[in-house]
Amino acid sequence: MNDTFQLSEHVKDALERRTPILALESTVISHGLPYPLNLETALLCEEAVRRLGVTPATLGIVDGVPTVGLSEDEIRQFATGHSPQARPIEKVSLNNCAGVIIRRSWGATTVASSLRLAHSAGIRVFTTGGIGGVHRGVVDSFDISADLTALADTPIICVCAGGKAILDLPKTVEYLETVGVPIIGYCTDEFPAFYSRSSGLNVDVVIDNTDDAVRLAERHWRLGARSAVLVCVPVPLEFEIKNAVIDAALDAAMATAAKNGVRGKAVTPFLLAELERLTGGTTVVTNRALLTSNATVAAGIAQSFVRQT
Repeated sequence: MNDTFQLSEHVKDALERRTPILALESTVISHGLPYPLNLETALLCEEAVRRLGVTPATLGIVDGVPTVGLSEDEIRQFATGHSPQARPIEKVSLNNCAGVIIRRSWGATTVASSLRLAHSAGIRVFTTGGIGGVHRGVVDSFDISADLTALADTPIICVCAGGKAILDLPKTVEYLETVGVPIIGYCTDEFPAFYSRSSGLNVDVVIDNTDDAVRLAERHWRLGARSAVLVCVPVPLEFEIKNAVIDAALDAAMATAAKNGVRGKAVTPFLLAELERLTGGTTVVTNRALLTSNATVAAGIAQSFVRQT
């Protein structure tokens, strides 16, 4: 442990031996999926990564200590949504990370805070479900995720299934272009729409293997860029939910959110819960499938990173 974060023994060992490591977020555990599916999914993703010979490093804040490589017991605690002191586990982004640390609380890292923590620990590949971005109705709310801020200035490979379905995807893609984040399609020429494989939006480059992801990222950084490289993996075909189904459910969920005055950080978990209800749980099954798929591709990229650097 140093004055910034704590490394688990298995992560410390992997860093010292220069073997592949993959960072994973914890917000999806505490705030994204219902219990016990969140616990099962988190452990399934870690096991899928290990089977490929890669060390998983799930990130979180434990008693005020940013931790790289949560233990299984800690992951189980995150899955309950409450710390051992029965206090709710906070959703931690860039703005409140230091506050959670100073108060010695438990915090689940979002994409933004996970990227910063993983990079600080020397981990170069991170996986998530979908990134945050520009929210629908941004003209009125000015709701833009800090994920985009972190992606703009953290040199790491971020593997995802595109942007969360609740976003204004065209504006999100435009923002990523503005801040210089390359959007790489892994076996796809479209920016995935999380639950759906298609968005009608183009990616910058199409690749079909993990080695090319690393070569592109290394070239991007050698040119002086400091941004992340976004590798987008479409949800497995058998788990896809068509855009029309999601759009109808999302319109209804957003109307309910507006009626109930849901704002700020509460919007995303509220909408995800409403989508689960309106689709009879289909969105949760799809979310689990894409998380596992992304982790598997990201583990391959982590292996390629070690081979090539």
